[in-house]
Amino acid sequence: MTFQAKSLLNADDSLFIFIDHQPQMSFGVTSIDRQALKNNVIALAKTAKLFKIPTILTAVETESFSGYIWPELLDVIRQDPIERSSMNSWDSETLVAAIKASGRKKLVLAALWTEACLLFPTLCALEEGYEVYIVTDASGGTSTESHDAAVRRMEGAGAQSMTALTVLLELQRDWAHRETYDGVMAIVREHYGAYGMGVDYAYTHVHKAPQRGAFPHKVIASH
Repeated sequence: MTFQAKSLLNADDSLFIFIDHQPQMSFGVTSIDRQALKNNVIALAKTAKLFKIPTILTAVETESFSGYIWPELLDVIRQDPIERSSMNSWDSETLVAAIKASGRKKLVLAALWTEACLLFPTLCALEEGYEVYIVTDASGGTSTESHDAAVRRMEGAGAQSMTALTVLLELQRDWAHRETYDGVMAIVREHYGAYGMGVDYAYTHVHKAPQRGAFPHKVIASH
């Protein structure tokens, strides 16, 4: 059994919140390549789904400015977003009520833009006693300087920075957890570049799996 360290994310005490992954917000992002951003956000959403972690989507001014949430994200997290007008999602009574109703104290946040839509709710959540984990490569700012400054401010207030890959590996932790092993490997192979290529190499070259089609689970030895 994996030790349930309080300092680590666990599937039974975390809540994922995706904030404003919408076209107009994406257009303004320059702190990260936009395709890399989308890749990381979708990988993070698949991680939440794989580990059966409750997830909240929220969107700002969908009809009047920002456009609809990315269809790729909605394909993974099949729920209606909480609509709001405020840059600070913590101003939404509906959103805060949903967070409180979850009973979970560890909030994993990703948002566009870092300097507003991630920063503001993070500071508010910290003030109310939540543990906040900000996924920096599933978030983006209007400039690298603005993104980095916001991250420093959140860290100074007590938030912890993570990447989407760290979230995935932290939740898995033990390769003996076979119920999520295949799912983790599928996310790695699709979204994590060199790491995924290494997995393909191990499957085909080391374990002699077929080079085409799905790789059978049985060829993978426990780590």
